[in-house]
Amino acid sequence: MANHAERAKELFKQGYNCSQAVIGAFAEELGLDFDTAIKISSSFGGGMGRMREVCGTVSGMFMVAGLLYGDYAPKDLEKKAEHYKLIQELARRFSEKHGSIICRELLRGIDSSMSPIPANRNAEYYKKRPCVELVGDAAEIIEKYIEENSKIIK
Repeated sequence: MANHAERAKELFKQGYNCSQAVIGAFAEELGLDFDTAIKISSSFGGGMGRMREVCGTVSGMFMVAGLLYGDYAPKDLEKKAEHYKLIQELARRFSEKHGSIICRELLRGIDSSMSPIPANRNAEYYKKRPCVELVGDAAEIIEKYIEENSKIIK
């Protein structure tokens, strides 16, 4: 399996939002057209449209998990519960490493206003914000989960 963490970081540095960077790093193996993956995840950056709620990296990680493991019938409550358990486990792993899955909490001490206007990605931005690290960590967490559970992706 490719190093998705490095690919996710590269995508983020190219200007994709945090959620796009994570799912974009897995798009090919998931059988998703890259542009479709980017469009699907475009609303989740900045903690869902810069509202600073669930971190976009975590949302991206959950989307990858859904595409790989979210195949169940609507009334199959056992499979649904199993999937939700997976999502909670991924959230736990991320939170264990960073203390939260909430964007505004992860950006503690950094201007995390809910303005819809994205921050300018300059040297100061990358120096202050943990986002590149968060993107890489989310991609690494889901990559490790996939490896641990022998889920073969293309």
